[in-house]
Amino acid sequence: MSNLSRRNALSLGVALGLVGAASVVPAWASTAAADPWWVWDDEVDRLMAGVLDTGGVPAVNTALRSWVNNGDALPGGLPADLAGYLQRVNRLPAWADAGKLRRAADFNRRKDTYLFLLYGLGSGIMSTVIPREARSVYWSAGGAAMQDRAAKTFTFGYDLSEAGAFEPTGQFVVTANKTRLVHAAVRHLLPQSPHWRAAADEQVPISNGDILVTFHSLGTFVHRKLRDWHVPMSAADEDAFLHQWQVAIHLLGVRDEFIPQTWAAADAQSAQVLTPLLAPTAEGKELAADLLGLTAQVDLGVTRGFLNEFVRYVLSDEVGDWLGLKRDYAAAALVRTGWPAYIAFREGLLPIAPAGFYLFDQFVRALAMLFLNRGTSPASTPITIPTANRPGA
Repeated sequence: MSNLSRRNALSLGVALGLVGAASVVPAWASTAAADPWWVWDDEVDRLMAGVLDTGGVPAVNTALRSWVNNGDALPGGLPADLAGYLQRVNRLPAWADAGKLRRAADFNRRKDTYLFLLYGLGSGIMSTVIPREARSVYWSAGGAAMQDRAAKTFTFGYDLSEAGAFEPTGQFVVTANKTRLVHAAVRHLLPQSPHWRAAADEQVPISNGDILVTFHSLGTFVHRKLRDWHVPMSAADEDAFLHQWQVAIHLLGVRDEFIPQTWAAADAQSAQVLTPLLAPTAEGKELAADLLGLTAQVDLGVTRGFLNEFVRYVLSDEVGDWLGLKRDYAAAALVRTGWPAYIAFREGLLPIAPAGFYLFDQFVRALAMLFLNRGTSPASTPITIPTANRPGA
């Protein structure tokens, strides 16, 4: 990495709250013998390749439609080997701590306003400046239908944040396993796209390394922003929030030896493998425009300038410039003064609601609902396995 690139990565990392003054090196902070960039999900990859090659995906999608809650029996109509695989993996790891998961659910309930915004505008838009992720999304089937894909992506975070997400009546374990099937299908399909191959710097997408980078753009980033914003969190809350994410990425097929065991380890890993990778791409710019354009379909009570400035506030002006987000300095002043006051009032640190409180409140809640089944339902959006890449890819 050149000195200029290193300085840019470091300045962006400081803006995002992901790095300190240490040097930034794109390598894994892991003592594991294997390299997560070269680890995929071999068993389910083989199974889904077979389903795709034999034209069995529509039947599997039909069968999986009724499989929703963690405690539901597996539906009939699945290939025997796929059913056997799902039977084995559709459970929590032995090291999962039920008490921590319950505490995480309560923490999610108490901080849902911030989580909705950070997952939606923070992590969602950050994904468009993670080059591998942006290219994989763009050239896959989901990239051509961003509102539907955004709803499905939001479903993952919504199910994770729900009370009882990991209980038999919750939905996250099933959601994670359906997502794992989708990842396996994409790993089989994308290498068949000459457009993706021409743009990609990897032979097979969505490695364990890629999933961990996504985790850092979600869990690690959100945790750091909550601390930067001085949102009150107990040590037990923070530990439970991390544990929830540890279980989540395990369920997505990440090997346990790669999963950070503390927030300090997660921050160190993120500083090495997320921040240096962030960069604009043609695919990412188009995806970001699509995502931000979705808000025009639902009244969030704000202008596009306000939305652009909120993205800049959450992610940095550098990211905003990469994505070509037009400046609105009046909205920027409102965001930078109003949002801290909004947090202070919500946390009981201000006795009277500040000016703009209801604007921020409406904005965050409408943003959350926008991605839930196209903004029409609080229920889960069905996750389906793709049968092809982006049309024309």
